[in-house]
Amino acid sequence: MKKSFKHFSWLLLLLIPLLIVAGCGKSSSSNKTIKVGIMGSDEKIWKPIKTKLAKEGVKIKLVTFTDYNQPNAALSNHEIDINSFQHTYFMNAWNKAHKTNIVSIGRTVRAPLRLYSKKVKNVSDIKKGDQITIPNDSTNEGRALHLLQSAGLIKVDGKVELPTPKNITENKLNLKITPVDAAQTPRSLSDAAGAVINNEFAAEAKLPNNETIYKEKLNKASIPYINIIAANKSDKNNATYKKIVKAYQTEATKKLLKKYYHGLTIPAW
Repeated sequence: MKKSFKHFSWLLLLLIPLLIVAGCGKSSSSNKTIKVGIMGSDEKIWKPIKTKLAKEGVKIKLVTFTDYNQPNAALSNHEIDINSFQHTYFMNAWNKAHKTNIVSIGRTVRAPLRLYSKKVKNVSDIKKGDQITIPNDSTNEGRALHLLQSAGLIKVDGKVELPTPKNITENKLNLKITPVDAAQTPRSLSDAAGAVINNEFAAEAKLPNNETIYKEKLNKASIPYINIIAANKSDKNNATYKKIVKAYQTEATKKLLKKYYHGLTIPAW
C-alpha cells in the first residue's frame, strides 16, 4: 500500500507542473486582447461589434489611424493583429512594394470613389484650367484617374495598370490634376473645382450627397476595390479572427452602415 501511494505521489509531482503550464497557456490565449486597426471614421461601425464580441469572450481594442500608410506597417510589425481599412488592390500593391505577406480574411464593404465639388453642380460645368485634386497613394491615385477618365474629363494610357498624372494622354481642358494626401482631399474643395475623395474621409468631413458630381461605376472592374479585413498570412486561419469577421458580416452592421454612411458604402459580403 505504501509503495503504491509513494508511486502515485511521484506521478502527481510530475503532473502538477504540466497542469500549471497547460492552464496558463489556456488562460493567456483566452484573455488576449485583439488589436484591430481601423480608420477613425469607422469607430462608430466597430464599437457595437466590439461590445457584441466582448459578451462572447473576445476582447477587442480598436486602434485608429489617420492615413493609409500606417495600418499595414503596424500589422506587419505585429503592433496590431488585424486591420480593416483597405481594398484588395491596395493590399496587393502594398505587399509588392514592401515585400509583406498580408492577406484578406473577409470582405466588408464596397465604397465607390466620388468626385465632389462645392463650385459646380455637374461634370460638364468644369472649365478649362480648373484644378482637380486626387489621393496621392499609388492605388487610389490610379483609381481616381480612371474615374476622371470615366467621367470624360481626361484619358490615360490604357497599358498602365496604376496610372499617375504623367500617364495622362489627353487633357482637353488642361485641368490641373493635383495629388494630395487622401485625408486632405475634403479640405482641398475650398480651392479646387473638384476633388476625388475616399468615402471614409467624405463621411468624416460630412460632405453632403448633393456635392457629388460623379460616382465610380460598380462593375467587374471595381471588384478589386472591395474593402476587406486583413491579417498577416501566418494568421489567416486564426479562429478568433474569423469570429471577428463573422461578427462584422451581420444585418446589424448593414443597418449601421446605412445609418452613418447614407449609401456611401455598400455591404459586400
